[in-house]
Amino acid sequence: MENMKIILKDIPDLHKIEVYESNGGYSALEKALKKMTPDEVINEVKTSNLRGRGGACFYTGLKWTFMPKETPKPKYLCCNGDESEPGSFKDREIFEKNPHQFIEGTLLACYAMGIKAAYVYIRGEYYKWINLLQNAIDDAYKKGYIGKNILGSEFSTDIYIHRGAGAYICGEESALMNSVEGKRGYPRVKPPFPAAYGLWGNPTTINNIETLSNIPEIIKNGGQWFSKIGEPKHPGTLLFGVSGHVNKPGVYELETGTPLMTIINDYCGGVTDGKEIKMVIPGGSSMPPLTKEEALTIKMDDASLKAIGSAIGTAGVMVMNEEADIVKVLLRISKFYYHESCGQCTPCREGTGWMMRVLKRIDEGKGRMSDLDLLIEVAQNIEGNTICALGDAAAWPVKWTIKKFRKEFEAKIPEVEEKSVPLNKVHSLRYS
Repeated sequence: MENMKIILKDIPDLHKIEVYESNGGYSALEKALKKMTPDEVINEVKTSNLRGRGGACFYTGLKWTFMPKETPKPKYLCCNGDESEPGSFKDREIFEKNPHQFIEGTLLACYAMGIKAAYVYIRGEYYKWINLLQNAIDDAYKKGYIGKNILGSEFSTDIYIHRGAGAYICGEESALMNSVEGKRGYPRVKPPFPAAYGLWGNPTTINNIETLSNIPEIIKNGGQWFSKIGEPKHPGTLLFGVSGHVNKPGVYELETGTPLMTIINDYCGGVTDGKEIKMVIPGGSSMPPLTKEEALTIKMDDASLKAIGSAIGTAGVMVMNEEADIVKVLLRISKFYYHESCGQCTPCREGTGWMMRVLKRIDEGKGRMSDLDLLIEVAQNIEGNTICALGDAAAWPVKWTIKKFRKEFEAKIPEVEEKSVPLNKVHSLRYS
């Protein structure tokens, strides 16, 4: 099936620097260094309307303008490869199949913002892909694409890999910076924002791996070219990581706005055993789920998903068929966020545990009907009341899965007379 590919191109051995060069690799960097000013590079990215691929969908070019032009302090770029969102596994495909395009995008970002050092933060479990990227970086150093006076210009920068230790919270940009500094991965209170006070108190920009991998093609072909691919308000392609009950799970690069059912049926071979869909999580485990009815008509782009109360997130599509136990699915998701909460904020630290324990009670057939409204109330007390978005990530699945699939939960609750449990008594649940 013909489809536009910007990153995961069908070119054998593209991970090798010679193959990448023979297919136009590093020509965008040469073009920028010899023919464009840093501001012109930023303006081209702004024209492209490229939006971040890490979940927030913020405009990349606009984000780059936040970096101060004149400052006595060193400036840094953090490349966020801490791919710890359950259901997301796209960045490792870039490290394995086209690492040099990511490296070139990183170099272009550094040139555009006047940055002398970039840190690539990768989750430590990605041992294989860390080594693959390091090999590619070493090759780029040998060829003179990284280091001093790149391609004979006055531009110099270095790229370092920083291994994470498996904490989901370090995917949050300020916790990531604390981790790079050697501190506990606690998110920081904002403001100040990273562009003003980032790594070691210096101006810092954080971009996702997939985001940066789009930059070389934008500089090579122009921002207007990119802006016309897919949905105009959310242009380009996305790396959809599809898992769950599909016949061909994997990573598929498709234009934004591709219908969800086209992804599932035409690319992933349909739902396993010919069964019906029950629920789809469209953008990694933290995103509000879709019902079968929503899944049948939704297009996969930021605006379309927001219109029905969900979000594109990391484009990690998790498909569940008609036999899926939604209560167990939500319990497993809640257990993950309880485990990964850093504990800094009381609503998240305490609330994630409350939600997990109430869900466990329901799954064991010991729940009460009032537990369902209680869970929604706890989720709403977490949502928007924490320093970082992990609280929201834990609350949204609980809140929206219960709202959309309430009958699934009611079916596991015994039909007995009950007394409601007010929120101020919910602390007793930890002992039940």
